[in-house]
Amino acid sequence: MRDTQKYMSLPYNPALRERARALRRAGNLAEVLLWNQLKKKQFFGLDFDRQKIIGNYIVDFYCAEKSVVLEVDGSSHNDKAEYDAQRDAFLMGLGLTVIHLRDGDVKGNLAEVMAFLRGHPVLAGEETTPPLRSNPETTPTTPRETTPPLRGTPPREGNEPKNSPPSEGWQAQPDGVVSNVGGAL
Repeated sequence: MRDTQKYMSLPYNPALRERARALRRAGNLAEVLLWNQLKKKQFFGLDFDRQKIIGNYIVDFYCAEKSVVLEVDGSSHNDKAEYDAQRDAFLMGLGLTVIHLRDGDVKGNLAEVMAFLRGHPVLAGEETTPPLRSNPETTPTTPRETTPPLRGTPPREGNEPKNSPPSEGWQAQPDGVVSNVGGAL
């Protein structure tokens, strides 16, 4: 069931409504493939929205019940690391967990991407709210951190088991996006 209070409490820019509709209609292949796995509560019974407006941003997928944003990063994200970092910081400031997936991995390894999402602690129900990021200077490594690091920030040691997909060959890239390096399944 959708958490209406969480859903309605997010900032919303109505000027983006037509742009969000256009993005839903256009639908790139990776987003459509992932949407076919998420729509109609097929994934853990969770209600996802596609092209959801949050503040001045349009996110690819949003689940109010888990406070999770899924972003499929394709060529439109090339050369936009600073913009993406600002957007991620804004979304995480709202208490949302942001999970990045590479476009090519969704298109070429959808089963592995879904296995990764099924194993993610926030989506699997192991945590009810995303934890606040801690300062690595003052806090020892904590395995509770579940949000991927901001793009360009390397993950803290000990963070890999919660943020890495379960199969070999997958790893978080320096930009914070998970990908299947080497193409191994």
